[in-house]
Amino acid sequence: MSKSFKTQLDFSSRAQQVSRESAAERSFTALDPNFKQATPESLGLGARAAFEKSGWPGLMPVQAHSIPCMESGQDLIVQSRTGSGKTGAFLLPLFDRLDSSIRAVQALILTPTRELAGQIHDEFKRINPMPDELRCVLVYGGVGYKRQSVGLSKGAQVVIGTPGRILDHLERRTFTLAKLRSFILDEADEMLSMGFYPAMVDLKSYLPEVRQSCMFSATMPPKVRLLGREFLKDAQFLGLSADGVGVATIDHRYYSVLDPMERARALSSLIEFENPESAIIFTNTRREVSFLKDFLSNYGFNIGAISGDFPQRVREKVIQRLREGHIRLLVATDVAARGIDISELSHVFQYEVPLEAQLYIHRTGRTARAGKAGVAITLASWEEESQLKAIARQFDIHMEKRSLPDPEDVAARTAQRVTVALEEQLRAKTKMERERLAQFVPMVKSLAEEEPELIAMLVDELNQKRMNPNKPQQHRQRPKNRQQRSRRK
Repeated sequence: MSKSFKTQLDFSSRAQQVSRESAAERSFTALDPNFKQATPESLGLGARAAFEKSGWPGLMPVQAHSIPCMESGQDLIVQSRTGSGKTGAFLLPLFDRLDSSIRAVQALILTPTRELAGQIHDEFKRINPMPDELRCVLVYGGVGYKRQSVGLSKGAQVVIGTPGRILDHLERRTFTLAKLRSFILDEADEMLSMGFYPAMVDLKSYLPEVRQSCMFSATMPPKVRLLGREFLKDAQFLGLSADGVGVATIDHRYYSVLDPMERARALSSLIEFENPESAIIFTNTRREVSFLKDFLSNYGFNIGAISGDFPQRVREKVIQRLREGHIRLLVATDVAARGIDISELSHVFQYEVPLEAQLYIHRTGRTARAGKAGVAITLASWEEESQLKAIARQFDIHMEKRSLPDPEDVAARTAQRVTVALEEQLRAKTKMERERLAQFVPMVKSLAEEEPELIAMLVDELNQKRMNPNKPQQHRQRPKNRQQRSRRK
């Protein structure tokens, strides 16, 4: 018999704080809280000139805490939410480290998406105090190489972009990192979610041994910590959250769903947008478990299900498949999910707000096990929203309301992940294989104009394999004649 719920979890704010601090200490050496903080007046000449040009009223907390450490040359890992000012935290110190007389790449900034790379590029240009002497090139996949190659050939000191395309340029010897001084990983958790890990491992061989490396991430799941150990040396850890210094082990979010009929589609969009490594989807009833299992399976997800209708033997088998990675998603009721302990669970989705407040803690406690980070996402109607806020107050939880991603946003995110996968496959091809591929390029160009659905079909198959690498492939045979079709009906 499993232990009672109360013996496993402590809901107090103090216990949560201790858990956060313990998680940070187990991963990295925490930055001394008494370490001096930067002020606009304490910045170096280049950084101060960039700050004055920025028009910012002052330094944000993440900037004030991290800049002195970066100026000292220390490797640094910063846990800070998107929108907290971290772009300025790593851009400002660069203007004191860059040598305008050297026409070679001295700073490399990796980001998970072309949009974020573009935002950082625009911000660099906006606050650059020496625009005629310090140059920056934007590099990302999904577009042609020529314009990027020209920019790199002119001797830019800063390169900002996505790992896959930057690796392509390094392999083509468009530029080198022999003069690199600063290496920055921005949104490291998202970078791994996009599938860039293989490219980053290959890229590591091009980095000089002597360099400063800094990593910024909104969460600290196991793979992000692994990334920190691979790319950084003796890194200091700085965790910044709403309540001070510390790591938020669970990121609590909720989304309003106004139309009950669209709740399932909203869930599928969030799953595709988040791209969880593994997740449990909680619902309140057995009927919803059955419905979601069928709906998400038809949508293309490799998913398992457990509820009170399933024998214990079947439940254990499904849970074991989730642990072993044969399925990524599990939809379950609260009763069936009691006692589940999967250390690598990255997400918990709540299809509905739980009927009892304590069930919220039980559900979300399935992720972020053993001090690891996790994401808890809840769908709530406007009637349920007040109930959810009451739960947040009762357990002292910082819960963020977000807008559902638009279909265009989901499609763009998916397209970028597929592009990453395609570029990864292309890099693995031999010279002979690339020559064989070349014969199909005219055909693909023609199809893209005349029958794009054919290419879309192949891309969708690749995306399904990417999302469900262990899902058995099902081959549907088309009936040969009308009689067979009639019999099937």
